[in-house]
Amino acid sequence: MAETTELMTANNICNRVYIIRGQQVMLDYDLAELYGYEVKALNQQVKRNIDRFPEDFMFQLKKKKYWKIF
Repeated sequence: MAETTELMTANNICNRVYIIRGQQVMLDYDLAELYGYEVKALNQQVKRNIDRFPEDFMFQLKKKKYWKIF
């Protein structure tokens, strides 16, 4: 990921929050960009420190499941 000094505005962050099945959700891609990580590195850190996160912090959708949401 290229380094950037640009700050994200609150509006920009709000535009990255999606409502799925009544839950507010942010994609790993957007979180990684927000914190200046690569997506792979962010996911690895979460998995390595899973006990620090609430149970419902993260979930993965399978392609088949994803299409059922809409």
